[in-house]
Amino acid sequence: MANVKYLVISPCRNEAEFMRRTLDSMIGQTIRPDLWLIVDDGSTDQTPNVLAEYAGKHDFIKIIPRSNRGHRSVGPGVIEAFYAGYHAVHPNEFDYICKLDLDLDLPPRYFEILLQRMEENPRLGTCSGKPYFLDKKTGRLVSEKCGDENSVGMTKLFRKRCFDQIGGFVQQVMWDAIDGHRCRMLGWIAVSWDEPDLQFVHLRPMGSSQQSMLTGRMRHGFGQYFMGTGLVYMTASALYRMTRPPYLIGGLGMWLGYVKSIFARQKRLEDPIFRSFLRRYQWSCLLRGKSRATARLNEQNAISWNPDAMKTSFL
Repeated sequence: MANVKYLVISPCRNEAEFMRRTLDSMIGQTIRPDLWLIVDDGSTDQTPNVLAEYAGKHDFIKIIPRSNRGHRSVGPGVIEAFYAGYHAVHPNEFDYICKLDLDLDLPPRYFEILLQRMEENPRLGTCSGKPYFLDKKTGRLVSEKCGDENSVGMTKLFRKRCFDQIGGFVQQVMWDAIDGHRCRMLGWIAVSWDEPDLQFVHLRPMGSSQQSMLTGRMRHGFGQYFMGTGLVYMTASALYRMTRPPYLIGGLGMWLGYVKSIFARQKRLEDPIFRSFLRRYQWSCLLRGKSRATARLNEQNAISWNPDAMKTSFL
């Protein structure tokens, strides 16, 4: 592990409420990043002051300020800010790259374990642990029930070669699902593990928004539509989400956002080969279960894996 170098890039905007816990948990990592770029995307709260405080104490933390666009932009804005950091350095100097949110509390061996597993299995393209949120009524941590078939959006560790091959992140909602599917298309493995040393606290629950939980879930429904998800799979997914907090409204919001996008004839990802691949995989998940379908696909696509291939020209 001594020769392994990893870069962390954190887009952020108005994160003063949560960011100290993330900063402290990163400083406490058993293997710190060689460089942590935090891109301040026009914060108007105390975020710049907190960042300056930590950067002044720790050399591996660097801050990139951006002008205020006037609003928070989930999806396209986050990835735009990510690339502002990515293009500010020489990413080829790093073996691994992580996109990390500033509303997380990570266990101390988080990156040590992930990097070790990436080094042991060269087919691992992207991986992560699992997010939990605090239930304010019971005081207990509750799993956000993210699938095992991808790394989670709030903390994505990528092998640099894999990141290059899939063409990086799409600058749109659902970027954090498209990347995992593109990994599988090329024979890479995308995965997340639910283990005590890899479980982290998500201080702002997944699917929420600065406006409301319903708005966040409807945005997710649009993202599924944009990515190319079929109506049957979307309906099944929404029904399952109705059984998870926030009960009913979460799944209903997803389905409404998807259907609304159909009637509005919203633009979809301009990659018909990807959309065809995605729907075959989703039907396999419905018929076999997601775990069996993913394992089957990973086995089938092992022959397609070529870590030395050039960047793929996805649209």
